[in-house]
Amino acid sequence: MLVPIRCFTCGKLIGDKFTELETRVRAGEDPGKVLDELQVSRYCCRRMMITSVDLIDQVLPYYQQKNPGP
Repeated sequence: MLVPIRCFTCGKLIGDKFTELETRVRAGEDPGKVLDELQVSRYCCRRMMITSVDLIDQVLPYYQQKNPGP
């Protein structure tokens, strides 16, 4: 997954917190509470963390069509 390293708006480092957020949310915890505990308080950073989507599985077939392997 391509994880955003920094917030696109303010530039704060958020990439180090993304794995823990993803793990805890998949375990059933509330994303808002997890972000509070990770001390992600700015709404721009929270937006970056919550709205990140894994697109590599959707993009990969087009890359393979354009660049066929040996």
